[in-house]
Amino acid sequence: MIINFVSSYTPDAIVANLFFTENYGILEQDIFSKSGIRERRRTSLRENTNSMGIEAVKKVFFDSPIPLGEIDLIIGATYTPYDTVGTLAHAVQNQFNIANAKCFTVDSACSSFINALEMVDCYFVNNKASKALIIVSENNSVYNDYSDEKSGFLWGDGAAAVVLSNERYSDEDIEVIDINTTGLGNIGKSIEGVYLRPGNGGIKMPFGKDVFQFACTYMIQETEQILCNNNISVNQLNYFIPHQANARITDFVAKKLKLDTAQILTNIEQFGNTGSASTAIVLSQNMRNFKTNDLIVISVFGGGYSSGAVLLKKL
Repeated sequence: MIINFVSSYTPDAIVANLFFTENYGILEQDIFSKSGIRERRRTSLRENTNSMGIEAVKKVFFDSPIPLGEIDLIIGATYTPYDTVGTLAHAVQNQFNIANAKCFTVDSACSSFINALEMVDCYFVNNKASKALIIVSENNSVYNDYSDEKSGFLWGDGAAAVVLSNERYSDEDIEVIDINTTGLGNIGKSIEGVYLRPGNGGIKMPFGKDVFQFACTYMIQETEQILCNNNISVNQLNYFIPHQANARITDFVAKKLKLDTAQILTNIEQFGNTGSASTAIVLSQNMRNFKTNDLIVISVFGGGYSSGAVLLKKL
């Protein structure tokens, strides 16, 4: 399975840490020290999860080596839906008139992108599809309580689109060597650790310490396991893309894996926690920096709980 193209979209509106100081008395430096975030993006009144996904796919329409008309599998990934009937995937299929494609949307919180990748792999292996489009989009701001001192300052909005096939098309292609996902609804605070309940307070993280503990544990474990399964040492890894949940989590994981700062790819300082879209956005921002044979691991942890990792190789 090969990633042939990645694009991303983030809204224009910027919410800096000063916003929380002026409106809720939460100090700018306290936010940065707790999370590593200085600013995040927020949708306008005319934007939503589906529209951000469509904006990301517009770049696919113009620049991808694979025409959208050849796509036979569309998977949306989000935990912040605009519409639970006309889903993210269906909105993209409708907007670009992609006929005869299998189409659905998945949700495993911040692990959703990795789950979508694994689903594409299963469709490819079983000859159910050969050219796929994943759209991952999170509109956290519409569900967020900015006055929440525990987590209101964490969330940002953004989207990405990923085109995959079983063929090479350009010098920017990246091979998906291995994927693993794990459901963890049976551990810790599980479904209470962080949640989004549209009719009951929106997105909240009442047990941040529990989330932090298990995120660190499983992002390390997923990374070590996928490298071990492919007979690759951590020393051979060129880049590491962690879920952009919290800079303190990233720092802890990197230290335990003995990774250098230059190996860690992040954007949390400028974009905040963009949920399941975060790693895909980081991948989009760095596609042209990878060199032939570079090894890259994406490692994620999601509420619920869930985890996953992907091993990539630049072709």
